[in-house]
Amino acid sequence: MRMRTTLALALVAFALPALAADGDAYELVIKNHRFSPDRLEIPAGKKVTLVVRNLDDTPEEFESHDLKREKVVKGGDEIRVIVGPLNAGEYAFVGEYHEDTAKGVVVAK
Repeated sequence: MRMRTTLALALVAFALPALAADGDAYELVIKNHRFSPDRLEIPAGKKVTLVVRNLDDTPEEFESHDLKREKVVKGGDEIRVIVGPLNAGEYAFVGEYHEDTAKGVVVAK
């Protein structure tokens, strides 16, 4: 029993810093080749994780020159994108495969 407790505490000790490194999580959903919300507010000066869920059957690429991030999310899957800490301002992003409809902005306040 003592060995299990020690092992459990060791796992928690290693996992907590990894979870804390991601900061708060904010969700973006891709559906019908559009991001929702298309305007996402996050705290300025803090590292956060964007969880991008693709509800479409086809892949999409989350791309932001402003955030210096680019990552493909398969249809029916999700990705995590760590950003920040950001200065206050607006940071545009698009779905590169459907730029005409899949676009939005992260607003750091």
